[in-house]
Amino acid sequence: MEDILREYLPILVFLAIAIALGIVLILAAVIVAPKDGDPEKLSAYECGFNAFDDARMKFDVRFYLVSILFIIFDLEIAFLFPWAVAFGDLSDVAFWSMMVFLVVLTAGFAYEWKKGAMDWE
Repeated sequence: MEDILREYLPILVFLAIAIALGIVLILAAVIVAPKDGDPEKLSAYECGFNAFDDARMKFDVRFYLVSILFIIFDLEIAFLFPWAVAFGDLSDVAFWSMMVFLVVLTAGFAYEWKKGAMDWE
């Protein structure tokens, strides 16, 4: 029984250090953090309207359009990572199918750029 406990000792030490470090960092953030917010920091910066305004007010949809485009292109770029990892073992068909995918992705990005979806005025 003592041998089994000795094998788990590094895991328990690691968990104790992780918990202690987490508590120290949380307490340091509470102590060091400024108590009163800067008006610039509390202003609306992402979506262009205040967080606690009327829910029925008009808002600018360009923020949502840019965010949706980012998600679409980000997910499509994520397909490149498994392909790049297995690149040495791929056939010519896999290479050229990825080239077609990249051409379609680039054409879609150029179309969105030309239509002005990336402009923020």
